[in-house]
Amino acid sequence: MDNTGTLFGWAFGDANREYDGKYVEELQRKALDNARQTAEAKGLTVKAGSEVFTILNAHETLVELDTAPDSLMVRATLHVEGPGAGKLHAEGPMNG
Repeated sequence: MDNTGTLFGWAFGDANREYDGKYVEELQRKALDNARQTAEAKGLTVKAGSEVFTILNAHETLVELDTAPDSLMVRATLHVEGPGAGKLHAEGPMNG
């Protein structure tokens, strides 16, 4: 059985600051922390250096962001390892 998988972490921010590098770096850190907390809660280990970040802005994407706390989202996608990790596949907006 494969003991590797992927999961998401999220951070939400102000779309007006999308081009503020330091602000976006902080949102990336928060998204990464969110993903690590999810992995830890599931008893999994994050594969070092596997994170990939995606920035979603309500004005530039087909994704419906009406329910987001603000109109800028940063998603961190991570590879995780451990028992049951093979059942996790970060797809669409959810971990599942």
